[in-house]
Amino acid sequence: MLAWQDHPHRSSALYRPATLEEARKLKRDHGRKAVYAAGGTLLRTLWENGTAVLPEVLIDLRGIEDLTGIRYDGGRLYIGALTDLSACRSSAEIAAVSPALREAAKVIAAPSVRNLATLGGNLACGYGDTLPALLVAEAELAVNGPASVRWVPVAEWLEDRWSGAYDPETIVAGVRLPTAAAPGEGGRRFEVYRKVGRREAFTPSLVTAALAGTAGEGGVLRGVRIAAGGGNGRPQRLGLAEALLEGRRLSAELLPSLCEAVYEEYAPSGDAFATGAYKAKTAANLIAAELWRLLGDREDGSGQSK
Repeated sequence: MLAWQDHPHRSSALYRPATLEEARKLKRDHGRKAVYAAGGTLLRTLWENGTAVLPEVLIDLRGIEDLTGIRYDGGRLYIGALTDLSACRSSAEIAAVSPALREAAKVIAAPSVRNLATLGGNLACGYGDTLPALLVAEAELAVNGPASVRWVPVAEWLEDRWSGAYDPETIVAGVRLPTAAAPGEGGRRFEVYRKVGRREAFTPSLVTAALAGTAGEGGVLRGVRIAAGGGNGRPQRLGLAEALLEGRRLSAELLPSLCEAVYEEYAPSGDAFATGAYKAKTAANLIAAELWRLLGDREDGSGQSK
């Protein structure tokens, strides 16, 4: 039952801080009674399905300057945390630097949701569908904690976020992506993202997978990054699977070993719709299918660098 159905006259107190410092102080003062919000799409879903209660205090971050927009800064692409997913989906800059992130933004929810939902909100929960794409892009997050603002690799931030030691005052203020180096003569950069849900569109994910790297002369793989996530499980880099591919020539014979490595390394929890084993096998198949496609493109000469 919805929290406000139990309390028909109850509503949250709403604060709109002008700075990150003011927002953190509000969170410090109100503690667990307060929740940060921006687009609010995930929060509303949680409240409506009864998995979270309507908080006593909402801290609306939308009044804080410099948390939106996409721009190059110091040779890297910066995305403000309050940039909505529709803007990420249509951004030519994101498409050039991280095709996987753009694809992730395209397949999250419906257009009306993407117009409200923010990149920061999607990743701040710790299991958003953009996170595998950010992992393979080797993105960093501007983490505004009680001590200072610092840039933290997404993998490190996730470790902290899932450890139980995450400071609740922390605000993710932005994301920055490194620009990819040229793949070299005869090489090809690849970066892809795939999602599997319970139906074709507008559905929560069961499995998401992202893959990035370069295929050099002769199909030798370099800089391989693989990540998987989906549902409410923890997204993760798959280091053993990456090591299996790194420096190896892409071939059909390599793919069964890759599937086995992904299946063994990725250990998502099951839920009401799919077992953990099903999710791990699906992730393995998604990643192998993309490499098979890359192999076909290389052999017929029709592939284009992304």
